[in-house]
Amino acid sequence: MSVKTGTLFLVPAPLDFGCDTQAPLQDALPSATLQTAARLTHWVCENAKSTRAYLKRIDALYPLALPLQQQQITELPREVHKKGDHGDKGSTPFDARPLLAAALNGHDIGLVSEAGMPAVADPGSSVVRAAHDLGLRVVPLVGPVSLLLALAASGLNGQNFAFVGYLPQDGQERTQRIKELEGLALRTGQTQLFIETPYRNPALWQALVQTLQPHTRLALASGLTLPDARVQSQLVRQWKQQPAPPDNRTPVVFALGR
Repeated sequence: MSVKTGTLFLVPAPLDFGCDTQAPLQDALPSATLQTAARLTHWVCENAKSTRAYLKRIDALYPLALPLQQQQITELPREVHKKGDHGDKGSTPFDARPLLAAALNGHDIGLVSEAGMPAVADPGSSVVRAAHDLGLRVVPLVGPVSLLLALAASGLNGQNFAFVGYLPQDGQERTQRIKELEGLALRTGQTQLFIETPYRNPALWQALVQTLQPHTRLALASGLTLPDARVQSQLVRQWKQQPAPPDNRTPVVFALGR
């Protein structure tokens, strides 16, 4: 008899990872998502420690199907975090099929990242791709996606937009990239979205305000879904009059356009 294969569930995580305060889990994620996560016992994740912490929070609301120490948690290889899932910069695309062996034996598997939706601005797309190649069912669960929340709240074009990841760390390369993105946004109307880690926020912010044209609209969003969330959208000339650099304690989503 053939074994019924399991399903790969894409389990979103709250956006408060690494933040000083945490909002009640049920305020950020619907009960159906949390209940589905509670019944899973096999996981592929970005970080096992943060996944266990997330499962502990779920357990306080909906008891886990197995105790935390009995959950099967597998981390994505570190090189996937650094080089990406799709063979960027000439690297070989990661083959995640071995991570889904449990699903071939009938177990449902949860894919989770540290914050937001896995495989969107986070590792995990290789696992999703492998699931499709193996003929497994893939089900995305409902939860917060910081990029779309920031875009919706920015006042910028939500009909035509692009996410470009992180900007270069080198100052000269970063300035050149900002000019390229601004030119594309002003020429086509396509909103440009990018993110930055907390400790690099001030440097990026200074480069943006100094490089962008006065009439370009620049938006930032941080701490989304938290009580101290900040979303602000102004023309660059207005930012220069009232400089308000982003918080260096949380990741920030930036958006620019017209």
